[in-house]
Amino acid sequence: MKIIDISMPIHPAMPVYKGKPAKRPVFTVDSNLNTHSCYETRLTMNLHTGTHFDAPMHMLAGGTSIDQLDLNRVITPCKVLDLTEVEDHISERDLAGKSISEEDFILLKTRNSIQDDILESNFVYLDQSGAAYLKEQKICGVGIDALGIERNQPDHPTHKILLEAGILILEGLRLQEAAEGDYLLYALPIPLMGVEAAPARAILVELEP
Repeated sequence: MKIIDISMPIHPAMPVYKGKPAKRPVFTVDSNLNTHSCYETRLTMNLHTGTHFDAPMHMLAGGTSIDQLDLNRVITPCKVLDLTEVEDHISERDLAGKSISEEDFILLKTRNSIQDDILESNFVYLDQSGAAYLKEQKICGVGIDALGIERNQPDHPTHKILLEAGILILEGLRLQEAAEGDYLLYALPIPLMGVEAAPARAILVELEP
């Protein structure tokens, strides 16, 4: 069995959405072994930093919070789609040639996983037509190797199309070691109550041939 860690390491110098300082995690040492009997660190971090799930509450009035997510939906077979040739955004045209079935959990591998220098600026994202196409295919979830599933779309249509359809959104993946194909996905959000997102540790398990 091969396990591929597709989570983003959390540290103060990590890439964050559009390089916004408020999204950078801060580690504060509350006590150390020179002055106390134990070492303890406090973490201050935006919930949309690193690998995380968005809940409907993030974009939809009256939407559900992240603690209401059914864990059966995030321990599941999934498909990695190789879209590393896409230059700017993933559209319906890019997805139409891929094998996508009803209830699939789709992970979008782009050049974001290969070019770290674009993660804070011109990252590849899923556009409105791509989101509408995935909704038509009746998938159950979509993940992407960007810190946001969309970039500069007014009124956030990609998020809203997906979340209104009940499609899970998993952002901040690192898919450089995952070839296109079928896997088991384990992606468990931290059980934070009443909020719109939560960090997750995500791994892929290669299926036996």
